[in-house]
Amino acid sequence: MHYVELVALLAVVQYLFFGVMVGRARGRYGVKAPAVSGHEGFERVYRVQMNTLELMVALLPALFVAARFWPAAWVAGIGAVYLVGRFIYWRAYVSAPSSRALGFALSMLPVMVLVLMGLAGALLR
Repeated sequence: MHYVELVALLAVVQYLFFGVMVGRARGRYGVKAPAVSGHEGFERVYRVQMNTLELMVALLPALFVAARFWPAAWVAGIGAVYLVGRFIYWRAYVSAPSSRALGFALSMLPVMVLVLMGLAGALLR
């Protein structure tokens, strides 16, 4: 099985899910497109989607570069931590933004580890 590719595609599916949640929040809170503000509940859901997009820009290349130099199971496992972290972040940010620290850490740290793994592999091999 291609674990790294599976994690990458799950990250895309997760992002699309957050996009669906934004659409639902637009309807629930009456925020008409193209507005991205207007109700705090909507803005929380929207921020989760945008923050996820910002991290995916770093996650996906780091995931594939790290997988060129390190065992795929390790890389995929680190990527899986990112996926779990994003769901924790989503739940926390939507309910109480001040409680998002664990989800943020479980999202950001795997990305940083994968970047470092990719850099180490590229520099040392």
